[in-house]
Amino acid sequence: MTVLVKEAPEQMAARVAGFNEETVRAASAAKNEPTWMLDKRLAAWQLFEAMPWPKATDEPWRRTRLTGFNLNKFQPFATPAPVEQAGVSAQIQTELDDMESAASLVFEDGGVRHREQTEDLVGKGVIFTDLQSAVREHPELVQKYFMTQAVKPEHNKFTALHAALWDTGAFIYVPQNTKVELPLQVILNQGAGVGGYHHTLLVADKGAEVTVVDDLLGGKDALQSSVVELVMADNSVVRYMNLQDFDHTTWNFLTGRAAMARDTDLRWIQVSWGSRLTKAFLDMDFMGQGGHGELLGIYFPIGRQHIDHQTLQLHRAPHCFSDLLFNGALRERARSVYMGVIKVFPQAQKTDAYQRNGNLILDSTARADSIPGLEIEADDVRCTHGATAAQVEEEYIFYLMARGLSRPQAERMIVQGFFQAVLDRVPVESVVAKLERVIERKIGG
Repeated sequence: MTVLVKEAPEQMAARVAGFNEETVRAASAAKNEPTWMLDKRLAAWQLFEAMPWPKATDEPWRRTRLTGFNLNKFQPFATPAPVEQAGVSAQIQTELDDMESAASLVFEDGGVRHREQTEDLVGKGVIFTDLQSAVREHPELVQKYFMTQAVKPEHNKFTALHAALWDTGAFIYVPQNTKVELPLQVILNQGAGVGGYHHTLLVADKGAEVTVVDDLLGGKDALQSSVVELVMADNSVVRYMNLQDFDHTTWNFLTGRAAMARDTDLRWIQVSWGSRLTKAFLDMDFMGQGGHGELLGIYFPIGRQHIDHQTLQLHRAPHCFSDLLFNGALRERARSVYMGVIKVFPQAQKTDAYQRNGNLILDSTARADSIPGLEIEADDVRCTHGATAAQVEEEYIFYLMARGLSRPQAERMIVQGFFQAVLDRVPVESVVAKLERVIERKIGG
C-alpha cells in the first residue's frame, strides 16, 4: 500500500533547487494560487525554455552583453512570511514619511511587509492592493488584464521568466470618471542573492485619473526581472514614476508598456540610478486617436555600471502626440546605451512625435551610445529626433569658479542644470526632492 504525503508549500519551496518546472510549481504552491494562475505560469515557463538567450548578434543586445550573468547563481524565488510583519526598516520608513500618499504598499522577501491607507479609496471604488490578493479577490480583472493587453509573456526571454515566477506586485484599478488626488506609493526592498519578479498592473478606466510611484531598492547580488503594465481607457490620465535605485551588484531587467486608448494622457518618469546592469524595454502604444504621451528618463551610472534603455513610440492611430526626453550623466568607467524608435503606421496621419537623448560625460573613461531612429509609413506627420554626448566645458567650470564656487560646487551646479529639463516635469514635489538628493550623492562619488 502506498501512502501519499502532501508537502506544505514552504517544505516544497525549500527542497527545490535551480530553475525548472518544479520551481514554478513550488512558487505557485507557496502562494496557494488557483489552478488558472498555475496554468499561466507553466505555459510561460514552457515559453521561457523554448526561447533562446539573447546573443551579441541580436540588435537589441549588441551593446549590452550578459557577461558574468548566470541564472543559477540566484535562489529562484523568495518564500514570503506566512503573515505580514509589523514594522519596516528606518530607510523604508523615511521613504514613507517623505511622500504624502493616498495609500502605500511595501514589499520585502517576496511578500507584503506593510500597507497603509489615508484616503478612502474603497468608497470611490478604487482597488489598490498587492497582486497576490487581487488574484484571490478580483480574479476576473486579473485574468482580463494580467499580461494580456500591454506586456505579454512572449515579449522577450525575461518577460517569459517573469510570467512564470512573478512574486511581488501592485494591482491598481481606478473606475470610470474617478480621480485619486494623492499618489499611490509602492516600495520594493529587493532581497539579497534571490530572484525577484516585481509586477505593476495599473488599469485606468474611462475618464479616470491617478498617480503611481514605484520605488525599487535593495538587492545585493540579486536578480530583478520586472514588468510594468499601464492599461489606459478613453480619456484617462496617468502619471507613473519608476524610481530604480538597486544595489550596484544587482542584475535588473525591466519591460514596460502603456496601452493607450482614445484621448489618453500619460506622463511616465523612468529613473535609473542603481544596479550592476539594467536592460529596460519601455513602450508607449497609441492605439486610439488623440493620445498624448510623455516618456521622460534620468540615469546616472558611475563606477562600472551599465544602463541600457530601449524605447518604442508606437503610433497606430491619427492625431497623437508623443514626447521623449532621456538625459544621463556618466562618471568613471560607466557606460550607457540608449536606443529608441518612433514608429508611425500608415493610418496614423497627423502624428507629432519627438525623441531626444542627451548625455553628459564627466570622465574620459565613460562611454555613452545613442541610437535614435524613425520608421515612418504615413505622409502627413511631424517626427524629429536628436542625440548629444558632450563633456563638461572647462569654460563653464572656470566661469562659475570665478564667481566664488569651488570646482565640485561648479560641477554639481552644471549637472543639476543638465537634469533640470526632466526634473521640471516630475509631478510630485517629494519625488523631485529625492531625485535631487541622489544626484548630489552621485556627483559626490
